[in-house]
Amino acid sequence: MRYLIPFAESAARLSDLDVEVWDGSTPLPGVIDDVEFFVPPYTFDKKYHQPIVDMPALKVVQLLTAGYEHAMHLMRPGLLLANARGVHDASTAELALTLTLAAQRDIAGYVRAGDRGLWVREERPSLADANVLIVGYGSIGEAIERRLAGFEVSVTRVARSARDGVHPIGDLLGLLPDADVVILITPLTEETRGLFGARALAAMKDGALLVNVARGPVVDTDALVAELTSGRLRAALDVTDPEPLPTGHPLWSAPNVLISPHVGGLTTAFYPRGRKLIEEQIRRYEAGEPLTNIVWPT
Repeated sequence: MRYLIPFAESAARLSDLDVEVWDGSTPLPGVIDDVEFFVPPYTFDKKYHQPIVDMPALKVVQLLTAGYEHAMHLMRPGLLLANARGVHDASTAELALTLTLAAQRDIAGYVRAGDRGLWVREERPSLADANVLIVGYGSIGEAIERRLAGFEVSVTRVARSARDGVHPIGDLLGLLPDADVVILITPLTEETRGLFGARALAAMKDGALLVNVARGPVVDTDALVAELTSGRLRAALDVTDPEPLPTGHPLWSAPNVLISPHVGGLTTAFYPRGRKLIEEQIRRYEAGEPLTNIVWPT
């Protein structure tokens, strides 16, 4: 086989090529010595990427995740690594907005009160009139801003480097004191690991909301727990460090936090977009055309 992919629907549409399907739920199909193009199953579990080391003919690894740090340890000279930029924009942006609104209006608090049969009416922060800081202004950051349109907010953008209308990461500490909501969607790199540690969190205004739909290690967990416990900051997290968050971890019991289990891209919108990306990339490879979304080598 030349192509090993996780979607049977895509294999059917690529039936003129030598394509096999492996979604991780069964043993690898036959000998993989001839695989040139590998699409691992949609997961961050490194064991599903391990076959890369046993594919001597491999040329391309196409991930179904936007992040790619979990596959970098398997890269070797001669390989191309592509991510799924664009595939998760809609789903992740939806969740970022959902977490923001739910945290601002304390929907979880109302649900818990309802479970106890209590009718609780309290003033909550509005999203309207808020200053929203988006940290990591790539395609998902743009999708988040589009979904914020109409909520009567002001948006400030931060990315690794400056461009028109976007601040460089070096401006971050100076921007944090004015932000009511900070949404993190930056990739996990050596530069962003621990970006929101004690210093950055301390720079946020009292009562501000931190929304993390990026990667858990972008935030220093211990420093965040301290701020949440003090009651000074609030958080809505789709990603944590560690992950999965173990039972009994202080984040579970910290006040002012809403947690979802890393489901930003896990919606029905993912599958048609993921299949389309795989099929387009394989057709490009077959035709000798440049691939999109190459993240390594840079």
